Amino acid sequence: MQFDVVALFPAMVEAAAGEGVLSRALATGLVALRLHGLREYAEGPHRRVDDYPFGGGAGMVLKPDPIFAAVEDVKKRFPLEPSRTILLGPQGTLLTHAGALRLSGYARLILICGRYEGVDERVKEALVDEELSIGDYVLSGGEPAAAVVVDAVSRLVPGVVGNAESVLADSFACGILSAPQYTRPAEFRGMKVPEVLTSGNHAEIEEWRRRMALSNTDRRRPHLMGAGQE
Repeated sequence: MQFDVVALFPAMVEAAAGEGVLSRALATGLVALRLHGLREYAEGPHRRVDDYPFGGGAGMVLKPDPIFAAVEDVKKRFPLEPSRTILLGPQGTLLTHAGALRLSGYARLILICGRYEGVDERVKEALVDEELSIGDYVLSGGEPAAAVVVDAVSRLVPGVVGNAESVLADSFACGILSAPQYTRPAEFRGMKVPEVLTSGNHAEIEEWRRRMALSNTDRRRPHLMGAGQE
């Protein structure tokens, strides 16, 4: 799985990829991450990547020409199919586990990080395949969102997470949240681990986990209950 990230501040994505599971996946070659500084594709002595919006208004807008040039250069130098070009922005479709699973089926994702008041609309119309958001809030730029997408999709690539069963048991993987988890000690400050988990009865444990997962989902994400019980 390969990721090409086009960003004004690519070091932000690089820092997020330098630790944990993703770092190991990069080191072993299961995942590849290439970072492309947007300013490298801007013209003029100041390599300007933004400008004032037509019609007036507050803030600045990312220009279309450096973004088009960056994506076209990536596709030319690193041809790989199937590929998907994605803009990270607040108006995009909300990223879900199902969406991450869908994206993990591509050989390569090109992620464009928005910034300022957004990007020129022609980028959305003629360059990207889709726009993604990681939540209904506004970030200073798309770099943190790109890091989230890389992490969420990478862990679904076979071999990235050592215990494949843990991925299947993650919250949202089955449409509902996961059950509560406990580890040693069996009693901590008067709080005991549920007896069923130490009983050794695997059938009862699985039944308990299923009931607790449904209860968790009903309390915390009730809108998932219909899909979770199908």
